[in-house]
Amino acid sequence: MSERSERSSGALSGLLVADFSRVLAGPYATMLLADLGAEVVKVERPGAGDDTRAWGPPYGPGGEATYFLGVNRNKRSIALDLRADVEVARALAVRADVLVENFRPGTMERLGLGYDALRELNPGLVYCSITGFGSGAGAELPGYDLIAQAVGGLMSVTGEPDGPGTKAGVALVDVITGLHAALGILAALHHRDRTGQGGRVFDGVRTSGGGEGQRVEVSLLSSLLSALTNHASAYAAAGVVPRAMGNRHPSIVPYEVFETADRPLVIAAGNDRLFQALCETLGRKDLARDDRYATNAGRVAAREGLVADLNAALRERPADEWFELLTAAGVPCGPINDLAAAFALADDLGLEPAVDLDGVGQVANPIRLSATPPAYRRPPPALGQDQGWLREILGP
Repeated sequence: MSERSERSSGALSGLLVADFSRVLAGPYATMLLADLGAEVVKVERPGAGDDTRAWGPPYGPGGEATYFLGVNRNKRSIALDLRADVEVARALAVRADVLVENFRPGTMERLGLGYDALRELNPGLVYCSITGFGSGAGAELPGYDLIAQAVGGLMSVTGEPDGPGTKAGVALVDVITGLHAALGILAALHHRDRTGQGGRVFDGVRTSGGGEGQRVEVSLLSSLLSALTNHASAYAAAGVVPRAMGNRHPSIVPYEVFETADRPLVIAAGNDRLFQALCETLGRKDLARDDRYATNAGRVAAREGLVADLNAALRERPADEWFELLTAAGVPCGPINDLAAAFALADDLGLEPAVDLDGVGQVANPIRLSATPPAYRRPPPALGQDQGWLREILGP
């Protein structure tokens, strides 16, 4: 079970992360690090702070936008004008194990906070830059999730076949990029561990700061192309340009939304055994014996006729009844839940999907560690609430 404690004893305890990022990809990555024990210091603009503080409604306790609350727990906040307060920012970066930033390429360099300048002062620094489209020819392109979904191909494979391109219901590219950033940071820290001698001490914990740091770079576009997996592989390996197919899968049948007597039901019969179990449960053993449907490739080729037959059988009973029967038969299926029902399901399954931090509801970290579980130490910070703490760790 996840823990609530002010002092971290997590897997990443002792690491100091200077978080110069804002909006979603960077803050999501640094929140994951903070949940696992790192001390994350969020550097924000005086007055306004992170853009997402104003991205409402809805609003949570105290009038803070829930968008901001969702990706900034376990962090401290300091307000710095990076032009006027650049020496303070540099002192923090020199003290840090990790720096994360998602300004347009070149911005940190112009401020004197680029990787080349900082590694001279802090050779063990892991410096993570998150961009929209890389630091080369795409450096000036704005790195918004919606733009990446559009130009990166995700919208072309989402939605109905004859409809316009459709975005995912969440800023999925930002989240995926944040995950890649966190993974890259951990890889760089592991490299630093292996090359380190001695180390520094932060908050009473010795770290491997004597090792070799490096720069980590991730972009929204590259992260999306990687995350498109089978679609991207279809193009890279076979020159096939996938198109939107609604709720259907291009390579698996039956694997889509079906009709029942009262409401839709998703069925994912991903192999021949599951298809046979589906047909038996529906009372249509004849479909399992049909040579046209004997293999998945055959089912894909004969999709329309097979789906019509399955829908006809499924319309005989309501979705909840089919859910019980098919689940008992081992056939993956489920209703289309809203978020309230999704949280209720996770709670019923004992997954503990939500936590309360001083009255602020939070989505639980999905990672489970037996020895050093994620901890929930502090609610998302008020803007600039930790200026005094910063003076303490930086000293005179």
